[in-house]
Amino acid sequence: MAVHSHSSWRSAAMLARMGGLAFAAALMSTVLTSIVFVSAVFMSAAMAQGGEAPKERSALVMVVMDPLAKPLSCPCVEGYAQRDYDRLAAALEKSLGRKVVVVYNESLKAALKRKESGGSADLVIGKQSVVTADAKAVGNSLAKIAMLTGKDGATTQTGLVVVTKDDPAKTVADLAGYPMWFGPVESDEKHAAALALLEKHGVERPETIETAAACDEGAIKILDLAKEGKRGAAVISSYAKPLLEGCGQVEKGSLRVVGETAAVPFIAAFVNAKLDEATRAAVTKAVLESTSDLTLRIALETKNGFVVEAKSAGPATGVQRAKGNTRGGVAAPERAKKK
Repeated sequence: MAVHSHSSWRSAAMLARMGGLAFAAALMSTVLTSIVFVSAVFMSAAMAQGGEAPKERSALVMVVMDPLAKPLSCPCVEGYAQRDYDRLAAALEKSLGRKVVVVYNESLKAALKRKESGGSADLVIGKQSVVTADAKAVGNSLAKIAMLTGKDGATTQTGLVVVTKDDPAKTVADLAGYPMWFGPVESDEKHAAALALLEKHGVERPETIETAAACDEGAIKILDLAKEGKRGAAVISSYAKPLLEGCGQVEKGSLRVVGETAAVPFIAAFVNAKLDEATRAAVTKAVLESTSDLTLRIALETKNGFVVEAKSAGPATGVQRAKGNTRGGVAAPERAKKK
Protein backbone atom coordinates (compact mmCIF):
# COMPACT_ATOMS: atom_id res chain seq x y z
CA MET A 1 0.00 0.00 0.00
CA ALA A 2 2.90 2.34 0.79
CA VAL A 3 4.58 1.45 -2.51
CA HIS A 4 1.44 2.29 -4.46
CA SER A 5 1.10 5.71 -2.72
CA HIS A 6 4.74 6.59 -3.50
CA SER A 7 4.29 5.71 -7.18
CA SER A 8 1.15 7.83 -7.41
CA TRP A 9 2.98 10.79 -5.84
CA ARG A 10 5.82 10.57 -8.42
CA SER A 11 3.34 10.42 -11.28
CA ALA A 12 1.54 13.47 -9.99
CA ALA A 13 4.82 15.40 -9.64
CA MET A 14 5.84 14.49 -13.17
CA LEU A 15 2.50 15.67 -14.54
CA ALA A 16 2.89 18.95 -12.66
CA ARG A 17 6.32 19.54 -14.13
CA MET A 18 5.06 18.76 -17.60
CA GLY A 19 2.20 21.15 -17.09
CA GLY A 20 4.65 23.89 -16.00
CA LEU A 21 6.77 23.38 -19.10
CA ALA A 22 3.73 23.54 -21.31
CA PHE A 23 2.64 26.74 -19.60
CA ALA A 24 6.12 28.28 -20.03
CA ALA A 25 6.20 27.31 -23.70
CA ALA A 26 2.78 28.81 -24.24
CA LEU A 27 3.83 32.00 -22.45
CA MET A 28 7.01 32.30 -24.54
CA SER A 29 5.04 31.83 -27.73
CA THR A 30 2.65 34.59 -26.69
CA VAL A 31 5.50 36.99 -25.90
CA LEU A 32 7.22 36.35 -29.23
CA THR A 33 3.95 36.83 -31.08
CA SER A 34 3.44 40.15 -29.29
CA ILE A 35 6.98 41.33 -30.22
CA VAL A 36 6.43 40.45 -33.87
CA PHE A 37 3.07 42.24 -33.81
CA VAL A 38 4.47 45.40 -32.21
CA SER A 39 7.42 45.43 -34.65
CA ALA A 40 5.03 45.11 -37.56
CA VAL A 41 2.98 48.03 -36.24
CA PHE A 42 6.05 50.28 -35.96
CA MET A 43 7.30 49.15 -39.38
CA SER A 44 3.95 49.95 -40.93
CA ALA A 45 3.91 53.36 -39.27
CA ALA A 46 7.40 54.14 -40.54
CA MET A 47 6.46 53.11 -44.06
CA ALA A 48 3.27 55.15 -43.90
CA GLN A 49 5.18 58.29 -42.87
CA GLY A 50 8.40 57.97 -44.83
CA GLY A 51 7.42 55.68 -47.68
CA GLU A 52 9.86 52.91 -46.71
CA ALA A 53 11.31 51.12 -43.74
CA PRO A 54 14.45 52.53 -42.06
CA LYS A 55 17.71 51.31 -43.61
CA GLU A 56 21.21 50.98 -42.24
CA ARG A 57 23.18 54.12 -43.15
CA SER A 58 25.78 53.55 -45.84
CA ALA A 59 29.36 54.78 -45.65
CA LEU A 60 30.25 58.32 -46.70
CA VAL A 61 32.90 58.67 -49.40
CA MET A 62 35.52 61.40 -48.93
CA VAL A 63 37.66 62.13 -51.99
CA VAL A 64 40.93 63.90 -51.16
CA MET A 65 42.61 65.85 -54.00
CA ASP A 66 44.79 68.09 -51.81
CA PRO A 67 48.32 68.10 -53.34
CA LEU A 68 49.72 68.40 -49.81
CA ALA A 69 48.02 65.17 -48.68
CA LYS A 70 50.51 62.50 -47.63
CA PRO A 71 49.65 59.92 -50.35
CA LEU A 72 49.73 62.61 -53.09
CA SER A 73 53.04 64.21 -52.13
CA CYS A 74 56.48 63.16 -50.93
CA PRO A 75 58.19 63.28 -47.51
CA CYS A 76 61.14 65.34 -48.76
CA VAL A 77 60.56 68.38 -46.55
CA GLU A 78 60.15 67.51 -42.88
CA GLY A 79 56.79 68.56 -41.46
CA TYR A 80 55.41 69.68 -44.83
CA ALA A 81 53.08 68.18 -47.44
CA GLN A 82 52.22 65.19 -45.23
CA ARG A 83 48.62 66.02 -44.35
CA ASP A 84 46.96 63.01 -42.74
CA TYR A 85 43.36 62.93 -43.94
CA ASP A 86 42.86 59.46 -42.50
CA ARG A 87 42.85 61.19 -39.11
CA LEU A 88 40.13 63.53 -40.36
CA ALA A 89 38.08 60.55 -41.55
CA ALA A 90 38.34 58.96 -38.10
CA ALA A 91 37.14 62.19 -36.47
CA LEU A 92 34.21 62.45 -38.86
CA GLU A 93 33.25 58.82 -38.25
CA LYS A 94 33.11 59.47 -34.53
CA SER A 95 31.07 62.65 -34.99
CA LEU A 96 28.64 61.34 -37.61
CA GLY A 97 28.31 57.79 -36.34
CA ARG A 98 28.94 56.24 -39.74
CA LYS A 99 31.90 54.90 -41.69
CA VAL A 100 33.91 57.30 -43.87
CA VAL A 101 35.83 55.84 -46.82
CA VAL A 102 38.82 57.90 -48.02
CA VAL A 103 39.85 57.90 -51.69
CA TYR A 104 43.03 59.76 -52.66
CA ASN A 105 43.46 60.99 -56.23
CA GLU A 106 44.47 64.15 -58.05
CA SER A 107 41.52 63.73 -60.42
CA LEU A 108 37.87 63.54 -59.38
CA LYS A 109 37.05 61.57 -62.52
CA ALA A 110 39.71 59.00 -61.68
CA ALA A 111 38.61 58.86 -58.04
CA LEU A 112 35.03 58.06 -59.05
CA LYS A 113 36.31 55.12 -61.07
CA ARG A 114 38.00 53.61 -58.03
CA LYS A 115 36.17 50.60 -56.63
CA GLU A 116 36.18 51.92 -53.06
CA SER A 117 34.34 55.11 -54.09
CA GLY A 118 31.42 53.20 -55.55
CA GLY A 119 31.18 55.87 -58.24
CA SER A 120 30.18 58.64 -55.85
CA ALA A 121 31.74 61.36 -53.70
CA ASP A 122 29.91 62.78 -50.68
CA LEU A 123 32.75 65.03 -49.50
CA VAL A 124 35.56 66.38 -51.71
CA ILE A 125 38.63 68.26 -50.45
CA GLY A 126 41.19 69.78 -52.80
CA LYS A 127 42.37 72.82 -54.73
CA GLN A 128 39.23 74.87 -55.29
CA SER A 129 39.78 75.60 -58.99
CA VAL A 130 40.69 71.99 -59.76
CA VAL A 131 37.75 70.50 -57.85
CA THR A 132 35.22 72.83 -59.48
CA ALA A 133 36.64 72.16 -62.95
CA ASP A 134 36.61 68.40 -62.41
CA ALA A 135 33.12 68.42 -60.95
CA LYS A 136 31.83 70.29 -63.98
CA ALA A 137 33.59 67.88 -66.33
CA VAL A 138 31.98 64.80 -64.73
CA GLY A 139 28.59 66.43 -64.14
CA ASN A 140 28.74 66.44 -60.33
CA SER A 141 27.01 69.18 -58.38
CA LEU A 142 29.09 70.24 -55.37
CA ALA A 143 28.53 72.90 -52.73
CA LYS A 144 31.48 74.52 -50.97
CA ILE A 145 31.24 74.39 -47.18
CA ALA A 146 34.65 75.45 -45.87
CA MET A 147 38.25 76.46 -46.58
CA LEU A 148 41.28 74.85 -44.96
CA THR A 149 43.82 77.28 -43.55
CA GLY A 150 47.52 76.68 -44.09
CA LYS A 151 50.25 76.81 -41.47
CA ASP A 152 50.22 80.59 -41.88
CA GLY A 153 46.48 80.81 -41.32
CA ALA A 154 45.75 81.83 -44.92
CA THR A 155 43.30 80.05 -47.20
CA THR A 156 44.86 81.30 -50.42
CA GLN A 157 47.82 80.55 -52.66
CA THR A 158 49.60 82.38 -55.48
CA GLY A 159 51.44 81.61 -58.66
CA LEU A 160 55.16 82.42 -58.75
CA VAL A 161 56.82 83.45 -62.02
CA VAL A 162 60.37 82.10 -62.01
CA VAL A 163 63.45 82.37 -64.21
CA THR A 164 66.89 80.84 -63.83
CA LYS A 165 69.23 82.50 -61.31
CA ASP A 166 71.46 84.14 -63.96
CA ASP A 167 68.63 85.37 -66.19
CA PRO A 168 68.73 89.16 -66.76
CA ALA A 169 64.98 89.59 -66.15
CA LYS A 170 64.21 91.39 -62.89
CA THR A 171 60.43 91.86 -63.13
CA VAL A 172 57.48 90.47 -65.07
CA ALA A 173 57.73 93.44 -67.42
CA ASP A 174 61.10 92.10 -68.60
CA LEU A 175 59.58 88.84 -69.86
CA ALA A 176 58.28 90.15 -73.20
CA GLY A 177 59.10 87.61 -75.89
CA TYR A 178 60.13 84.89 -73.41
CA PRO A 179 58.92 81.34 -73.95
CA MET A 180 56.78 80.62 -70.88
CA TRP A 181 55.30 77.53 -69.29
CA PHE A 182 52.01 77.84 -67.44
CA GLY A 183 50.06 75.31 -65.42
CA PRO A 184 46.96 73.43 -66.62
CA VAL A 185 43.85 75.53 -67.26
CA GLU A 186 42.16 74.26 -64.09
CA SER A 187 45.03 75.47 -61.88
CA ASP A 188 44.07 79.13 -61.48
CA GLU A 189 47.27 80.20 -59.73
CA LYS A 190 49.43 78.93 -62.61
CA HIS A 191 47.17 79.80 -65.53
CA ALA A 192 44.39 82.40 -65.37
CA ALA A 193 46.02 84.41 -62.58
CA ALA A 194 49.38 84.27 -64.36
CA LEU A 195 47.90 85.52 -67.64
CA ALA A 196 46.24 88.37 -65.71
CA LEU A 197 49.65 89.24 -64.21
CA LEU A 198 51.23 89.48 -67.68
CA GLU A 199 48.45 91.78 -68.83
CA LYS A 200 48.87 93.96 -65.75
CA HIS A 201 52.55 94.48 -66.62
CA GLY A 202 51.93 95.12 -70.30
CA VAL A 203 53.36 91.82 -71.49
CA GLU A 204 51.47 90.23 -74.38
CA ARG A 205 50.31 86.70 -73.75
CA PRO A 206 52.12 84.11 -75.87
CA GLU A 207 50.42 83.12 -79.12
CA THR A 208 50.79 79.51 -78.08
CA ILE A 209 50.35 78.86 -74.38
CA GLU A 210 52.64 76.06 -73.29
CA THR A 211 51.53 74.13 -70.22
CA ALA A 212 53.28 71.83 -67.77
CA ALA A 213 51.22 69.36 -65.76
CA ALA A 214 53.43 69.65 -62.69
CA CYS A 215 55.51 72.52 -61.30
CA ASP A 216 58.81 70.70 -61.69
CA GLU A 217 58.22 70.14 -65.41
CA GLY A 218 58.13 73.84 -66.22
CA ALA A 219 61.09 74.53 -63.94
CA ILE A 220 63.20 71.82 -65.57
CA LYS A 221 62.34 73.11 -69.05
CA ILE A 222 63.72 76.59 -68.38
CA LEU A 223 66.81 75.14 -66.68
CA ASP A 224 67.45 73.04 -69.77
CA LEU A 225 67.04 76.15 -71.96
CA ALA A 226 69.57 78.00 -69.83
CA LYS A 227 72.13 75.27 -70.54
CA GLU A 228 71.70 76.11 -74.23
CA GLY A 229 72.12 79.80 -73.54
CA LYS A 230 68.41 80.49 -74.03
CA ARG A 231 65.90 82.28 -71.80
CA GLY A 232 62.55 81.14 -70.50
CA ALA A 233 60.10 81.53 -67.63
CA ALA A 234 57.73 79.22 -65.78
CA VAL A 235 54.85 79.61 -63.36
CA ILE A 236 54.82 77.40 -60.28
CA SER A 237 52.45 77.17 -57.32
CA SER A 238 53.60 78.99 -54.19
CA TYR A 239 53.00 75.88 -52.07
CA ALA A 240 55.24 73.81 -54.37
CA LYS A 241 58.39 75.93 -54.19
CA PRO A 242 59.74 74.27 -51.00
CA LEU A 243 59.18 70.85 -52.53
CA LEU A 244 61.03 71.52 -55.77
CA GLU A 245 64.29 72.09 -53.93
CA GLY A 246 63.53 69.81 -50.98
CA CYS A 247 62.92 66.81 -53.24
CA GLY A 248 66.04 67.55 -55.27
CA GLN A 249 64.09 68.09 -58.48
CA VAL A 250 65.88 71.39 -59.01
CA GLU A 251 69.15 72.55 -57.49
CA LYS A 252 68.74 74.87 -54.52
CA GLY A 253 69.05 78.49 -55.58
CA SER A 254 68.83 77.68 -59.30
CA LEU A 255 65.52 79.54 -59.71
CA ARG A 256 64.62 83.14 -58.96
CA VAL A 257 61.14 84.65 -58.49
CA VAL A 258 60.42 87.76 -60.61
CA GLY A 259 56.68 88.02 -60.08
CA GLU A 260 53.73 86.80 -58.03
CA THR A 261 50.08 86.55 -59.05
CA ALA A 262 47.07 87.76 -57.14
CA ALA A 263 45.97 85.38 -54.38
CA VAL A 264 43.41 82.73 -55.30
CA PRO A 265 41.56 80.25 -53.04
CA PHE A 266 43.57 77.15 -52.17
CA ILE A 267 42.12 74.10 -50.37
CA ALA A 268 38.34 73.93 -50.10
CA ALA A 269 35.87 71.35 -48.80
CA PHE A 270 32.75 70.53 -50.81
CA VAL A 271 29.72 68.35 -50.16
CA ASN A 272 27.65 66.58 -52.78
CA ALA A 273 24.66 68.84 -53.45
CA LYS A 274 22.49 65.76 -53.99
CA LEU A 275 22.78 64.68 -50.36
CA ASP A 276 19.67 65.32 -48.33
CA GLU A 277 19.60 68.57 -46.38
CA ALA A 278 20.03 66.92 -42.98
CA THR A 279 23.10 64.98 -44.13
CA ARG A 280 24.68 68.04 -45.74
CA ALA A 281 24.16 70.01 -42.55
CA ALA A 282 25.58 67.23 -40.39
CA VAL A 283 28.67 66.79 -42.59
CA THR A 284 29.27 70.55 -42.71
CA LYS A 285 29.04 70.83 -38.94
CA ALA A 286 31.32 67.82 -38.42
CA VAL A 287 33.98 69.17 -40.80
CA LEU A 288 34.02 72.64 -39.25
CA GLU A 289 34.12 71.30 -35.70
CA SER A 290 36.67 68.55 -36.37
CA THR A 291 39.71 70.85 -36.34
CA SER A 292 38.90 72.28 -32.93
CA ASP A 293 41.12 69.36 -31.90
CA LEU A 294 44.75 70.54 -31.78
CA THR A 295 46.16 67.10 -32.64
CA LEU A 296 44.07 66.98 -35.81
CA ARG A 297 45.18 70.49 -36.79
CA ILE A 298 48.78 69.33 -36.42
CA ALA A 299 48.06 66.23 -38.53
CA LEU A 300 46.51 68.41 -41.24
CA GLU A 301 49.29 71.03 -41.05
CA THR A 302 46.79 73.82 -40.49
CA LYS A 303 46.84 76.80 -38.15
CA ASN A 304 43.12 77.42 -37.73
CA GLY A 305 41.65 74.32 -39.30
CA PHE A 306 38.56 74.48 -41.50
CA VAL A 307 36.84 77.86 -41.58
CA VAL A 308 33.76 79.25 -43.26
CA GLU A 309 34.26 81.56 -46.22
CA ALA A 310 33.61 84.74 -44.22
CA LYS A 311 36.50 83.91 -41.88
CA SER A 312 38.95 83.03 -44.64
CA ALA A 313 42.24 84.89 -44.45
CA GLY A 314 43.58 86.64 -47.54
CA PRO A 315 41.70 87.89 -50.61
CA ALA A 316 39.82 85.40 -52.72
CA THR A 317 40.68 87.25 -55.92
CA GLY A 318 38.47 86.35 -58.86
CA VAL A 319 40.25 85.59 -62.13
CA GLN A 320 38.97 85.07 -65.64
CA ARG A 321 39.08 81.34 -66.31
CA ALA A 322 40.31 80.28 -69.72
CA LYS A 323 38.27 77.79 -71.69
CA GLY A 324 39.28 74.19 -72.10
CA ASN A 325 41.12 71.66 -70.00
CA THR A 326 44.62 70.45 -70.73
CA ARG A 327 44.99 67.80 -68.06
CA GLY A 328 43.68 65.00 -70.22
CA GLY A 329 46.41 65.58 -72.80
CA VAL A 330 49.28 65.43 -70.35
CA ALA A 331 50.83 62.26 -68.96
CA ALA A 332 50.26 61.88 -65.23
CA PRO A 333 53.37 62.83 -63.26
CA GLU A 334 55.12 60.35 -60.98
CA ARG A 335 54.14 60.22 -57.31
CA ALA A 336 57.07 62.40 -56.22
CA LYS A 337 56.15 65.01 -58.82
CA LYS A 338 52.54 65.49 -57.81
CA LYS A 339 52.74 69.14 -56.92
